[in-house]
This record gives sequence, structure tokens and C-alpha cells, in this order.
Amino acid sequence: QVTLVESGGGLVQAGGSLRLSCAASGSIFRINTMAWYRQPPGKQRDLVAAITSGGSTNYADSVKGRFTISRDDAKNAVYLQMNSLQPDDTAVYYCNVNMNRVAAFAARDYWGKGTLVTVSS
Repeated sequence: QVTLVESGGGLVQAGGSLRLSCAASGSIFRINTMAWYRQPPGKQRDLVAAITSGGSTNYADSVKGRFTISRDDAKNAVYLQMNSLQPDDTAVYYCNVNMNRVAAFAARDYWGKGTLVTVSS
């Protein structure tokens, strides 16, 4: 089995910062792309940022210049540094890891349980 453990969510004032962390554990053979998604109240879940195994990153237009995604392969971890937070950033944030498990032929996505980020004005 594979488990994704998230941390770092909470309440913050507009203009503040939070750092989300997600660590994967279990029968992991190789981790490929790692990403963060978010789902604002009443809206669909959308990609926030992704980082490939080679270090290439992609960001949603709404967070470019404010959020930074990074990874630590030695820890099987992905991070999201969120600066200049605004009320529109309020959402449940989900860690997503595409990986190959030991004894698995194909990679698949694994999801964290989600952590709530609330930005007040």
C-alpha cells in the first residue's frame, strides 16, 4: 500500500504565506510527476502546480509568480510554497503523486486526503 501524508494547511490572512508538504510512503519503486491540486468551494478540482522527475514545473495562471512547487526525492516529498495568498486561494488542496509501485507494470496516480487552506481578508 501507498500513503500520502499532507501537512501545512490552515488559516492565514491575505498577503500571508503557507507551505504545504506531502510525503509518500509504502512500496514505491519510482516517483514520476508530483503535483498539487485544489478545489475551491462549489468548484471543480483543478491543477495548481506540477513538477516532473526532471524538475520541470507548470503552474496555473492564477498562481504564477506567487506559488513555488519543489520536490525532495530522497524524502519522497513534494512541497508547495504559497506566498501573497488571497481569498480566492481558499480551497482544499490535494497532493497528487504519479508513481510506479514495486511489482506494478504501470504507473498510476495517488492522492492525499486533502488539507484545507483558508485565506481571510
